[in-house]
Amino acid sequence: MSRLSIIVPVLDEASGIVATLQALQPLRAAGAQIIVADGGSRDDSCALARPLCDVLVTSSRGRALQMNAGAERARGEVLLFLHADSALPDDALLLIDSALDDGAQWGRFDVAIEGRSPLLRVVAFMMNLRSRLSGIATGDQAMFCTRALFDHLGGFAPIALMEDIDFSRRALSLSAPACLRARVRTSGRRWEKHGVLRTICLMWRLRLRYFFGADPQALARSYRPHHD
Repeated sequence: MSRLSIIVPVLDEASGIVATLQALQPLRAAGAQIIVADGGSRDDSCALARPLCDVLVTSSRGRALQMNAGAERARGEVLLFLHADSALPDDALLLIDSALDDGAQWGRFDVAIEGRSPLLRVVAFMMNLRSRLSGIATGDQAMFCTRALFDHLGGFAPIALMEDIDFSRRALSLSAPACLRARVRTSGRRWEKHGVLRTICLMWRLRLRYFFGADPQALARSYRPHHD
């Protein structure tokens, strides 16, 4: 466990960051390094996170930039990137160790999206199935990789959106991911805030535009009004 660094990108997460980091304290006590990478929060996120992490790093806003900044301070041989509204399964470290022992260089978990709408279960099922068939992971699935692979790929591309898709594609060219069936629990707040079906349609449009070469900065401008 001492070789794992968990990097949590944060932006205005004061309402939930304490619960997220408290859930990681048993892993921290066992030797995992907890890094919070803040992108310029205007609330109390940093003050609340500081006593519950090993490193608090600040960077420009942008999940890719924040995760790269966190990785620069990581001492682990394995990096795990966890969203601030997500929780790992209890046996996450054992599962990661087993996957790496079997030769994987990177991977992700299945995801369960928590919320009121029954459609969220369908969304999670489709995300997990699509990822398993394509080998492409998303940030909601708590992506992890060896430090060697991360450095070889040069980290996340400094793009405003789809950094997880880009990283997955480049990693996939080197090795297949470990698709772990244990589930990361993540909040359905962004789905329910603007409507589950509406958010599904938005994300598919953005991914389709990205597939056909759209500028991630332009995609981010379409995404942020719905999720800021």
